Amino acid sequence: VQLVESGGGLVQAGGSLRLSCAASGSISTINAMGWYRQAPGKQRELVATITSGGSTNYVNSVKGRFTISRDNAKNTVYLQMNSLKPEDTAVYYCNADGVVLTTIHGEYNYWGQGTQVTVSS
Repeated sequence: VQLVESGGGLVQAGGSLRLSCAASGSISTINAMGWYRQAPGKQRELVATITSGGSTNYVNSVKGRFTISRDNAKNTVYLQMNSLKPEDTAVYYCNADGVVLTTIHGEYNYWGQGTQVTVSS
């Protein structure tokens, strides 16, 4: 299973970016997909998650500015980021949890390689 992220980049404060993450491989179903971020010198933190049923969860600092969505048919998750702030600068990682494969029994967790988001003031 591979998770491929795209959409990161450099943007001015107040601007917007949209991240995408597509999961590929021998996937049957994915329970939850989400975005995490890690700023230099800090621990990785949850940004937002979404279940296959559409339930969402956000860290308080992004509520009202970021929106997570998902296309189950494409095993793809999106993160629309508006009103970006310099403190949003980080490497953003995609995560797929509760992944059921077509080839072997069990549920698995996967991470993408990360995409850099830089917000200038």
